[in-house]
Amino acid sequence: MSEPLHTVTTLPTVRQPGCPFDPPAELIDARRHGPISRYTFPGGQPGWLITGYDLVRSVLADPRFSSRKELMRHHPTIDYGDIEVPPAPPGEFLLMDDPEHRRYRKPLAGKFTVRRMRQLTERVEQITAEHLDAMEKAGPSADLVTAFAKPIPAVMICELLGVPYEDRGSFQEQVESFMDGETSEEELIAAYTATQHYLAELVAAKRAHPTDDVLSDLTDSDLTDEELRGIALILLAAGIDTTANMLALGTFALLRNPAQLAALRADPALADQAVEELLRYLSVAKTFMRTALEDVELGGRTIEAGSPVILSYNTANRDPERFADPHALDLPRQNGGHLAFGHGIHQCLGQQLARVEMRVAFLALINRFPTLRLAVPADEVSLRPETADVYGVKSLPVTWDA
Repeated sequence: MSEPLHTVTTLPTVRQPGCPFDPPAELIDARRHGPISRYTFPGGQPGWLITGYDLVRSVLADPRFSSRKELMRHHPTIDYGDIEVPPAPPGEFLLMDDPEHRRYRKPLAGKFTVRRMRQLTERVEQITAEHLDAMEKAGPSADLVTAFAKPIPAVMICELLGVPYEDRGSFQEQVESFMDGETSEEELIAAYTATQHYLAELVAAKRAHPTDDVLSDLTDSDLTDEELRGIALILLAAGIDTTANMLALGTFALLRNPAQLAALRADPALADQAVEELLRYLSVAKTFMRTALEDVELGGRTIEAGSPVILSYNTANRDPERFADPHALDLPRQNGGHLAFGHGIHQCLGQQLARVEMRVAFLALINRFPTLRLAVPADEVSLRPETADVYGVKSLPVTWDA
């Protein structure tokens, strides 16, 4: 006879005071009870919460669990009632299964390879240096989010896709409103509509006058304008918001772990391992959803066809059965294999670009400002709510000795 199942009735909306980098205590407690829990969705629909590393990885690799938007009728924190959820718009492949997903992802895969992204290192170094120069000139204090963390990935992804530099500011604000978890429904719809309108004009411009960028390259394929617009939206939103929050929250974590920060400053060769460990430790893209297409045996339980499943990346990446001393930030940690970029067919397309940006930016920041420190008490740093798609800080006031 199997053990009685742990049940979680609501997803937490806040983290424990003084623990801005740790998953919410309720999720850690759920993992302590086992890698799989029952979850009651708003409105009463039963589903599942997966908190263990092995089971999350298993679901991500299993085609019997779907990413299709129209099947996700139950939101972890919002009661949709009887609203019909439409399929993902053309091109927005994150919320699709194969073969539709593969059709959109395949022409992109060769444009985000390790080799191609490493060739961008020099450009990332230039952009980083420009923003650190401006930060130093305006100093000796700054909001690290606006001065450093947001602009570096925004410039890079906009250059890759061919978004004109002068449009970057307004576009970035619109994208952030999709992700911050605090935008009203009316504001969200307005931002989404404005973004779609902008991208429609951008695609038309690329068709008429192609330039040297990913979006122009894609106009030479069989993809429609509507599909190109959807692809551009996914790449821009993911390319801006996730890396920006990793840079800001990662710096916060380093400043709160001075021995680890000192180790990285003393040994720049540690940078690659440091990036992987920060990705594991912070897991800013913290939860994803899947829907079972058929009955599936998982962790000794039967996941019924049609059941919604929440995958908790941040507890998977803190699973003590996978990682020794999982709640410690340990930059030289040897056993990688985190799930911060996902796994399976939906594994993050831009992960190699994100790695280059983080490796360059973290080292440049800590070397340029050896006395960098928080300008406010740690418990006064403003955090994104748990309802945000991507976790992070809203602002990070820092200072240094001029």
